[in-house]
Amino acid sequence: MSTLTASIKLGFSGHETFPFRYGWLQKAMIGAGEHPQFFSQPLALVALGVGKNMVQSIRYWGAATQVLEETGRGEVEPSALGKLLLNEWDEHLEEIGSLWLIHWWLVNNPTKAATWYYAFFGYPRRDFTKAELVMQLSDWAERHEAKNKLSTIERDVDCFVRTYLPAKTAKSGVAEDSFDCPLVELGLIQQYDDGERYGFVFGPKRSLPTSIFAFALLEFLEKNAGARQTVPLHDVLYAQGSPGQAFKLNENAVIEAIEAVQELTEQAIEMDDTAGLKQIYLRREVNKLDILISFYGSQA
Repeated sequence: MSTLTASIKLGFSGHETFPFRYGWLQKAMIGAGEHPQFFSQPLALVALGVGKNMVQSIRYWGAATQVLEETGRGEVEPSALGKLLLNEWDEHLEEIGSLWLIHWWLVNNPTKAATWYYAFFGYPRRDFTKAELVMQLSDWAERHEAKNKLSTIERDVDCFVRTYLPAKTAKSGVAEDSFDCPLVELGLIQQYDDGERYGFVFGPKRSLPTSIFAFALLEFLEKNAGARQTVPLHDVLYAQGSPGQAFKLNENAVIEAIEAVQELTEQAIEMDDTAGLKQIYLRREVNKLDILISFYGSQA
């Protein structure tokens, strides 16, 4: 994996051990829209109807998923895309594409969600135990001079797993915590029969809309295509911040998705084979926001 630039400060903790729940991001938007320091005010507990730790967790998840942006001095405000997604397009996250979009924003935010970023882009294996991920993550954080207590990283890893897996069911048949994170629906992580080992689920993601993949691909191309407006297929599959790794797609699934994007963009994005090397070309400028506007317009 490519080394992060020295200017990026890795962020661990802040979620108060809670994965975000349905309604939390909307609460984050409402709170931040009321006042930039809403979450540090006693009124927040009453307005949101949750305890102090959950208030801070809601603020954290708003920033981690990038529907909120921090403006300094502890202040936050709704981001431009956050307002579009949660105020105009899909207030209650009823469209599965919205969850894929939020997942994309989350794993590409190492300054707030370093564990999520590393797990999807840096962890070298397809399966892991919590202890293995903690060890690898600790080494990675130390290399990037992000000094954190082992207990902090352990809590981060536990929260990471519960972001993508449903709560265990008690003997009574009732889940220990009935408030699963919405990202559970994406099916990106599975738990093996021994109860200790987990694995990323690689392959096609039939619930991932072409428009959301196209948006992610365009963001990746903007950062990596350079003056020639091209990147190798290999990078789209495996590079830091790539759609292939974020969505855990295998090569056939990425090729299939890119072919669908070619059609969607009328060949503005195109895959070609040059000297035996598959390359992704940005033939002409595409407005990634227009792709989302069209997608949500078609879902209305």
